[in-house]
Amino acid sequence: MEKLIRGIHEFQSTHFGSQRELFERLAGGQKPDALFITCSDSRIDPSLLTQTKPGELFILRNAGNIVPPYGAANGGEGATIEYAVRALGIRDIIICGHTHCGAMQGLLSPEALEELPAVRNWLTHADATQSIVRERYRDETGEDLLTDTVKENVLVQLENLRTHPSVAAALSQGKLNLHGWVYRFETGDVFAFEPEQKRFTVLSHPGATPPDAVATSKIPTI
Repeated sequence: MEKLIRGIHEFQSTHFGSQRELFERLAGGQKPDALFITCSDSRIDPSLLTQTKPGELFILRNAGNIVPPYGAANGGEGATIEYAVRALGIRDIIICGHTHCGAMQGLLSPEALEELPAVRNWLTHADATQSIVRERYRDETGEDLLTDTVKENVLVQLENLRTHPSVAAALSQGKLNLHGWVYRFETGDVFAFEPEQKRFTVLSHPGATPPDAVATSKIPTI
């Protein structure tokens, strides 16, 4: 706790002063560029990962970067998504999973959640992920299986996101784009799902050669 308090004082004495105009402007309202839905895991920092400043990301975090289907839960996820799309006019929503995800490990090993009933209940919103993994990855084990579970979960949660009326309406009007990402802790790489190729590929730099125009052998996949 002392470290956190020292950090607050350092922020106030150093960082706030150098960005005072930014914070004063933010007091007048927000207009973030995207809604970033990711895991509560302490090893992922959305603003650090995307190099964004305060006010540029609207962030939703929970165990396993899960989006319950509309009406399936009474948590804050639905309200956050609705506010982002309808009140803030957000044009992009990113669901970002990550390697070595404890929530996805719990999905694979439900017996380990006997003393975590709230976590076990929460992960029912990823039942579809569990079913897909059991059918498609029967021969996989260890980290390979966990990583594929993380990927499949991102895709399942994107489908759940489409059930929210605010999202469905914005998509139908061409006012919203959905993105599925996976962040690899150990390398810093971010992989984006490419619908046309039906796989995750390294997120390309804006203006770079599109992945589908590069030889497949040169595209690192996750």
